[in-house]
Amino acid sequence: MDVTDRQTSPFWRESAPLILASKSVGRRQALLHSGVPFESIPADVDERAIESSLGGADADAIALALARAKALAISAPARFVLGADQVASCEGKIFGKPANMQEAEALLQFLSGRRHRLHSAIALARDGAIIFETVGIADLTMRKLTDEFIAAYLTAVGDHALASAGAYQIEGLGAQVFSKVEGDHWTIMGLPLLALLEALRREGALLS
Repeated sequence: MDVTDRQTSPFWRESAPLILASKSVGRRQALLHSGVPFESIPADVDERAIESSLGGADADAIALALARAKALAISAPARFVLGADQVASCEGKIFGKPANMQEAEALLQFLSGRRHRLHSAIALARDGAIIFETVGIADLTMRKLTDEFIAAYLTAVGDHALASAGAYQIEGLGAQVFSKVEGDHWTIMGLPLLALLEALRREGALLS
Protein backbone atom coordinates (compact mmCIF):
# COMPACT_ATOMS: atom_id res chain seq x y z
CA MET A 1 0.00 0.00 0.00
CA ASP A 2 1.37 3.39 -0.94
CA VAL A 3 1.72 6.24 1.56
CA THR A 4 -1.13 8.08 -0.12
CA ASP A 5 -4.30 6.09 -0.76
CA ARG A 6 -6.49 8.29 -2.91
CA GLN A 7 -8.77 5.52 -4.11
CA THR A 8 -12.13 6.69 -5.40
CA SER A 9 -15.23 5.96 -3.36
CA PRO A 10 -18.91 6.13 -4.32
CA PHE A 11 -19.72 7.25 -0.76
CA TRP A 12 -17.18 10.05 -0.11
CA ARG A 13 -18.59 13.57 -0.53
CA GLU A 14 -15.53 15.70 0.28
CA SER A 15 -13.27 17.16 -2.42
CA ALA A 16 -10.14 16.05 -0.53
CA PRO A 17 -9.47 12.73 1.22
CA LEU A 18 -9.41 12.29 4.97
CA ILE A 19 -5.97 12.65 6.55
CA LEU A 20 -4.91 9.71 8.70
CA ALA A 21 -2.34 10.98 11.22
CA SER A 22 -0.79 7.53 11.52
CA LYS A 23 1.38 5.08 9.61
CA SER A 24 -0.37 2.04 11.10
CA VAL A 25 -0.86 -0.62 8.45
CA GLY A 26 -3.94 -1.97 10.22
CA ARG A 27 -5.68 1.41 10.30
CA ARG A 28 -4.81 2.07 6.68
CA GLN A 29 -6.22 -1.30 5.66
CA ALA A 30 -9.44 -0.65 7.58
CA LEU A 31 -10.00 2.69 5.84
CA LEU A 32 -9.03 1.34 2.44
CA HIS A 33 -11.40 -1.62 2.64
CA SER A 34 -14.29 0.48 3.96
CA GLY A 35 -14.25 2.94 1.07
CA VAL A 36 -12.91 6.03 2.87
CA PRO A 37 -10.33 7.83 0.70
CA PHE A 38 -7.40 8.94 2.82
CA GLU A 39 -3.89 10.32 2.85
CA SER A 40 -1.48 8.99 5.48
CA ILE A 41 0.54 11.75 7.18
CA PRO A 42 1.99 10.42 10.46
CA ALA A 43 1.80 12.96 13.29
CA ASP A 44 5.03 13.91 15.04
CA VAL A 45 4.14 13.81 18.74
CA ASP A 46 6.11 12.75 21.80
CA GLU A 47 3.93 9.90 23.05
CA ARG A 48 6.08 9.21 26.12
CA ALA A 49 5.91 12.86 27.21
CA ILE A 50 2.13 12.92 26.84
CA GLU A 51 1.77 9.69 28.81
CA SER A 52 4.06 11.01 31.56
CA SER A 53 2.10 14.27 31.83
CA LEU A 54 -1.14 12.41 32.56
CA GLY A 55 0.00 10.99 35.89
CA GLY A 56 -2.56 8.52 37.23
CA ALA A 57 -5.01 8.78 34.32
CA ASP A 58 -6.86 5.65 33.28
CA ALA A 59 -6.25 3.80 30.02
CA ASP A 60 -9.17 5.41 28.15
CA ALA A 61 -7.97 8.90 29.06
CA ILE A 62 -4.41 8.15 27.96
CA ALA A 63 -5.51 6.68 24.63
CA LEU A 64 -7.82 9.65 23.96
CA ALA A 65 -5.13 12.20 24.86
CA LEU A 66 -2.74 10.58 22.39
CA ALA A 67 -5.39 10.42 19.66
CA ARG A 68 -6.32 14.09 20.19
CA ALA A 69 -2.68 15.19 20.09
CA LYS A 70 -2.13 13.40 16.79
CA ALA A 71 -5.30 14.78 15.20
CA LEU A 72 -4.38 18.35 16.20
CA ALA A 73 -0.72 18.02 15.16
CA ILE A 74 -1.64 18.08 11.45
CA SER A 75 -2.57 21.47 9.98
CA ALA A 76 -4.94 21.02 7.03
CA PRO A 77 -7.65 23.70 6.75
CA ALA A 78 -11.15 22.44 5.93
CA ARG A 79 -10.05 18.79 5.89
CA PHE A 80 -10.91 15.96 8.25
CA VAL A 81 -7.91 14.71 10.24
CA LEU A 82 -8.08 11.40 12.10
CA GLY A 83 -5.84 10.75 15.09
CA ALA A 84 -5.76 7.33 16.70
CA ASP A 85 -3.93 5.50 19.43
CA GLN A 86 -4.21 2.33 21.44
CA VAL A 87 -3.10 1.29 24.90
CA ALA A 88 -3.42 -2.02 26.73
CA SER A 89 -4.33 -2.65 30.35
CA CYS A 90 -3.98 -5.74 32.50
CA GLU A 91 -4.40 -6.23 36.25
CA GLY A 92 -4.09 -2.53 37.01
CA LYS A 93 -1.11 -1.92 34.74
CA ILE A 94 -1.26 0.23 31.57
CA PHE A 95 0.96 -0.42 28.57
CA GLY A 96 1.70 1.63 25.48
CA LYS A 97 4.07 0.69 22.70
CA PRO A 98 7.25 -1.01 23.97
CA ALA A 99 10.30 1.23 23.63
CA ASN A 100 12.67 -1.58 22.66
CA MET A 101 12.86 -5.33 22.16
CA GLN A 102 13.68 -5.92 25.83
CA GLU A 103 10.44 -4.18 26.83
CA ALA A 104 8.54 -6.16 24.19
CA GLU A 105 9.91 -9.43 25.59
CA ALA A 106 9.02 -8.47 29.17
CA LEU A 107 5.53 -7.39 28.09
CA LEU A 108 4.82 -10.68 26.32
CA GLN A 109 6.09 -12.60 29.34
CA PHE A 110 3.73 -10.62 31.59
CA LEU A 111 0.68 -10.98 29.30
CA SER A 112 1.33 -14.69 28.71
CA GLY A 113 -1.63 -16.70 30.01
CA ARG A 114 -3.51 -13.54 31.01
CA ARG A 115 -6.55 -11.64 29.76
CA HIS A 116 -5.90 -8.01 28.86
CA ARG A 117 -7.95 -5.14 27.46
CA LEU A 118 -7.24 -2.97 24.44
CA HIS A 119 -8.40 0.65 24.51
CA SER A 120 -8.54 1.94 20.91
CA ALA A 121 -9.16 5.69 20.75
CA ILE A 122 -9.89 7.89 17.77
CA ALA A 123 -10.25 11.67 17.53
CA LEU A 124 -11.59 13.41 14.43
CA ALA A 125 -10.56 17.03 13.92
CA ARG A 126 -11.40 19.76 11.46
CA ASP A 127 -9.96 23.29 11.37
CA GLY A 128 -8.01 22.72 14.57
CA ALA A 129 -10.93 21.47 16.68
CA ILE A 130 -11.91 17.98 17.79
CA ILE A 131 -15.40 17.25 16.48
CA PHE A 132 -15.70 13.59 17.50
CA GLU A 133 -13.89 11.15 19.75
CA THR A 134 -14.51 7.69 21.13
CA VAL A 135 -12.78 4.67 22.64
CA GLY A 136 -13.43 1.13 21.45
CA ILE A 137 -12.81 -1.78 23.82
CA ALA A 138 -11.69 -5.35 23.14
CA ASP A 139 -10.64 -8.11 25.53
CA LEU A 140 -7.99 -10.62 24.50
CA THR A 141 -6.56 -13.66 26.26
CA MET A 142 -3.04 -14.79 25.46
CA ARG A 143 -2.24 -18.46 25.59
CA LYS A 144 0.66 -19.52 27.79
CA LEU A 145 3.79 -18.62 25.82
CA THR A 146 7.12 -20.38 26.22
CA ASP A 147 10.33 -18.37 26.33
CA GLU A 148 11.37 -20.20 23.15
CA PHE A 149 8.20 -19.08 21.37
CA ILE A 150 8.61 -15.46 22.52
CA ALA A 151 12.19 -15.38 21.25
CA ALA A 152 11.18 -16.88 17.89
CA TYR A 153 8.20 -14.53 17.58
CA LEU A 154 10.23 -11.39 18.28
CA THR A 155 12.91 -12.49 15.82
CA ALA A 156 10.24 -13.02 13.17
CA VAL A 157 8.36 -9.73 13.63
CA GLY A 158 11.38 -7.53 14.42
CA ASP A 159 10.63 -3.85 14.97
CA HIS A 160 6.93 -4.40 14.22
CA ALA A 161 6.70 -5.51 17.86
CA LEU A 162 7.42 -1.89 18.82
CA ALA A 163 4.60 -0.45 16.72
CA SER A 164 1.61 -1.55 18.79
CA ALA A 165 0.43 -1.78 22.38
CA GLY A 166 0.92 -5.36 23.47
CA ALA A 167 3.81 -5.96 21.03
CA TYR A 168 1.61 -7.68 18.45
CA GLN A 169 -0.47 -7.09 15.34
CA ILE A 170 -3.35 -9.55 15.28
CA GLU A 171 -3.65 -9.24 11.50
CA GLY A 172 -0.19 -10.82 11.19
CA LEU A 173 1.89 -13.23 13.25
CA GLY A 174 0.33 -11.78 16.39
CA ALA A 175 -2.59 -14.16 15.83
CA GLN A 176 -0.26 -16.89 17.09
CA VAL A 177 -0.29 -15.61 20.67
CA PHE A 178 -4.01 -15.73 21.47
CA SER A 179 -6.41 -18.32 22.82
CA LYS A 180 -9.50 -16.06 22.91
CA VAL A 181 -10.57 -12.72 21.44
CA GLU A 182 -13.65 -10.69 22.46
CA GLY A 183 -14.33 -7.55 20.45
CA ASP A 184 -14.59 -6.42 16.87
CA HIS A 185 -11.69 -6.92 14.50
CA TRP A 186 -11.30 -3.22 13.65
CA THR A 187 -11.03 -2.15 17.28
CA ILE A 188 -8.31 -4.73 17.85
CA MET A 189 -6.48 -3.32 14.83
CA GLY A 190 -6.64 0.13 16.45
CA LEU A 191 -9.60 1.74 14.69
CA PRO A 192 -13.22 1.64 15.98
CA LEU A 193 -14.38 1.78 12.38
CA LEU A 194 -18.17 1.69 12.69
CA ALA A 195 -18.18 4.63 15.11
CA LEU A 196 -15.90 6.57 12.75
CA LEU A 197 -18.10 5.89 9.73
CA GLU A 198 -21.19 7.05 11.62
CA ALA A 199 -19.42 10.26 12.68
CA LEU A 200 -18.37 10.97 9.08
CA ARG A 201 -21.98 10.47 7.95
CA ARG A 202 -23.21 12.95 10.57
CA GLU A 203 -20.64 15.46 9.30
CA GLY A 204 -21.85 14.97 5.72
CA ALA A 205 -18.54 13.49 4.55
CA LEU A 206 -20.12 10.14 3.69
CA LEU A 207 -23.42 9.41 2.03
CA SER A 208 -26.11 8.35 4.49
